[in-house]
Formats: sequence, C-alpha cells, structure tokens
Amino acid sequence: MLDRTDRPARKSRRKSRPERSAAPGQNPHLHVPFIRRRTPPYDILDPASLARIEAAADRILAEIGIEFRDDPETVELFRKAGGVVTDHGENRWRIRFEPGLIRALLKTAPARFTQHARNPARNVEIGGDAVVFAPSYGSPFVMDLDRGRRYGTLEDFQNLIKLGQSSPWLHHSGGTICEPTDVAVNKRHLDMVYSHIRYSDRPFLGSITAPERAADSIKMCRLLFGADFVDRHCVIIGNFNTTSPLVLDGVTTRGIREYAGAGQGSIILPFLLGGAVAPLTMAGAVAQSLAESMVGCALTQLVRPGAPAVLAGFLSSMSLRSGSPTFGTPEPALGSLVLGQLARRLGLPLRCAGNFSTSKRPDGQAMQQAMMSMLSAVQCGANYVLHSAGFLDGLLSMSYEKFVMDCDMCGALHAYLGGVEVSDDSLGVEALAQYGPGEHLFGTDHTLRHYQTAYWDSGLNDDQPWETWDEQGAEDYAVRANARWKQLLHDYQAPPLDFDTDMALRDFIAREKASKEDMWY
Repeated sequence: MLDRTDRPARKSRRKSRPERSAAPGQNPHLHVPFIRRRTPPYDILDPASLARIEAAADRILAEIGIEFRDDPETVELFRKAGGVVTDHGENRWRIRFEPGLIRALLKTAPARFTQHARNPARNVEIGGDAVVFAPSYGSPFVMDLDRGRRYGTLEDFQNLIKLGQSSPWLHHSGGTICEPTDVAVNKRHLDMVYSHIRYSDRPFLGSITAPERAADSIKMCRLLFGADFVDRHCVIIGNFNTTSPLVLDGVTTRGIREYAGAGQGSIILPFLLGGAVAPLTMAGAVAQSLAESMVGCALTQLVRPGAPAVLAGFLSSMSLRSGSPTFGTPEPALGSLVLGQLARRLGLPLRCAGNFSTSKRPDGQAMQQAMMSMLSAVQCGANYVLHSAGFLDGLLSMSYEKFVMDCDMCGALHAYLGGVEVSDDSLGVEALAQYGPGEHLFGTDHTLRHYQTAYWDSGLNDDQPWETWDEQGAEDYAVRANARWKQLLHDYQAPPLDFDTDMALRDFIAREKASKEDMWY
C-alpha cells in the first residue's frame, strides 16, 4: 500500500478541489458494442516464413503428436477422423496427425460469429475486422491502494463486473475476473455465472474447471435465453487451456465437448512459457502454439461442425536468471504479430495478448509493459482480447486501479483502430481558407463542427499546467484511478433483469448448491 503520510497539507487542499472540466467517459461517438477496425493489421513475416512455421507445426503433430489423458471418447473421435493412436496405458494416448488432417477438420469452423448478450444491443462479433475487449481472467488475488493485496472474494468479483459494465471501452464481461475464494470451489461457478448475468448485460465466459460446471453454465444460459435460442446461437464461450507442452487433459477435452455439443464457443489457449514448456525462440513457440490450438479447435468440429472456435496463443518470455515469467516484453509481442498472420491464413478468429504486466503496483512499469503487449494485440488483428483490464503481478493479482487505467487505454485504442478518414471535409482546407494566413482556427466552421469528436479525451489523464495540478493536490495517475473506481462503483446501476428469469436462475443455483457438499480444494 502506498504511504501518503507526507502529504497532510495537500490532503487539506483537496477539499476545495473543483470537478474536472472534462468528465470521464467522453467521446460518445466511440461508444460501440465492439470495434470494427479501420486500421489494418500488421504483417511482419513474408509468406515463405509463415509457411515454414506452418510446416513446423505439421511436423510437431505428425512426428511427436499430442498426448490425450482421461478421455477415451475424444480419442475415439480423433481415431475415426484419421488420427494415429498409440495407447500408453493409464488413460494416456498419443495421437499423431498427418499433415493437412487438422486443417481439413477446421474448414467447418466459422471465420466469424456472433456471441449474443441478454441485451441485444450488446451483441459482439468475433472474427474478421471485429475487435472485442474483455477484462483480465483468473487471478487468485486482488489489490487496491487502500487495502493492499489479498485473496479475492465474491464481493470483489462482483465489483469488477460492475466496473467493466460501467466502462464504455470494454465490450465483454469476461469470465473469472478474480477467484472468489470465499465460495466453495465446486459451487463458485454458479455464483460467478449468475453475477455476470445479474450485474452486466454484456456477453460473458462460462466455467471450464470441470465438465459438470461447464454443463451448469450452459443450463443457466438456457434459463436466461431459452433452450431453443441457445441451440441456434452462441451465447456463452469457454476459455480452455492446453496442458503444454503438447498435452490435452480430460477435464479440458470433456469441457470442450460440452460447449461444442451445445453449439457454444470454445477458445483454445496454449500458455507457453519460453524455455519451460515451449522453445525459447519465438518462431518455435509460435509453431507449438499453432499446433496445440488447432487440435483443440478441431475437436469442436468433430463434436459439432460449425461450432464456434477461436484460435489462441499466450506467449511469454522468462527471466533466465531467476526462472520467473516476464510479461509485456518485446519478443512475445512480435510472436503475437505472427500469430495474427497465421490465424488469417487459417481462417479462424484469434485471441491473444492483452494488458500484461509483472509489476506489483499500478505504476510506470505496469503501463509500459501493458502498452507493449496490448499494442501487439490490436496490431496483430486479434479479435477477442482477454486480459484487457486489471492484469498485474504476472496475472496473480487483479488491480482495481489498473482496471480503470487499462480501460482508459482501451478508449484510446478505439480511436487508434478507427484509422484516418480522408475526405474533402477531413482535409480541412476550408479551415485554413476561412480566415487566411496568420489567424488561429478556434472559431472556424470546421473546428466548431469537429471539436467534440476530433480527438479522444482521457477520463484519467491530467493535462493541466503544473501550478493547477499542484494546487489541486498533486495527484499521480494511480491516485486518480483510485478515486475513479470508487466513483464508478458509487454511481453503478445494475441493468434490468426479468424477475421470473432471475427467480429461475436463483432457484437453479439453490438446488445445485443443496445437492452437494462444499469442496474447498
């Protein structure tokens, strides 16, 4: 926790501080359910280099193969599809795939799909030129400047959903924004899915920690949307991790089958730590990521052709002196650019990168690393960007302050991805001609038409002169973010939810919780 006991005079001056002239949440012209990019993705490698990476992925699948554990049904699906199965005993099978087999299976996967929200105005598209930002995912700890670092609770989980719902710069409610450790492990998924439904009207991710929890997530969506609607539309997505290197365990594959069988989406994500579970060199890590993710995506098509599947990659470097993971570094950012090219060649939507950082506080390191990683996500053409807000401490902690700092950055990226319009009006020759040389342009017709929409306006930056900033308390960025998240929670209003639907969901949760004993590990 930061110590501010050296600022008593400044604290007293803050009592009379006037409100900011530019209220946070400006730029209503940029408020959209998801981004349609007008800035093209960046191609970093030539076609020959991309083909060599694809060939390396094919070699991995054909010569080494993928190990499957504890799920003979999935093994049988791949055997029937042409995979060469070797039984290693103890519910472990190695499957090798001839080059081209997995790509052939992926031809039925949609290049773009809609995930429906309970508020249809919040529906998102995933794939093509669509970009969707979602909060960070999976942290056991939360932190803020007032209370420091601590285990996450259900109250924290719900607070973070509310902050996401309050931001116009996020499009998706996310999933396990933090672990609510005050709820039993085998029951917390019910509270988490319900919290997304109750406190947000955006799309969300479901549980993936056990197949039966995945099934519960889908059942709750049937209560929310109606069974027929869920059978015909994607309303929930599971975010699945492979067990790198080159393993898919039964919990993961049975969960994938649960979502795909219901026609729902699956993100297949290898989490590759260079030198530990992947080659240190980025080309090798990208090839491995491609191989592992393609196989998981192919499984969705074996279960239900046309089920939404998202290729994904989480590339991470490491400190070779300590063995610690490092995030927000340049090499994985370059790898993300390559993954974008490969996803476009494959014709699948992509999830990768985000606002990554290993910093322990919402400071300069946090935002420098976050920008390095997040820019790679938008420049590589990622369609679904998890970890867009709150990621700190190498994903171990979810920060309230960094959440709103990252959201502000996401607002800037809305403008960045909007590109540059070139038209007679945008060229602005008339602005120069109206008063002629030597005259300012503040009062020109062109300026008056565009001044509210020409530039993105931050909700957190302080661009005032030093003297004004100092008189108003000399607050740094993290302190302003601390006040911002508190104000957002104070002002938050839950989106309306149909009473009968709410009661049906609550009854389902109560029955499920009553049917089993608590498990805490």
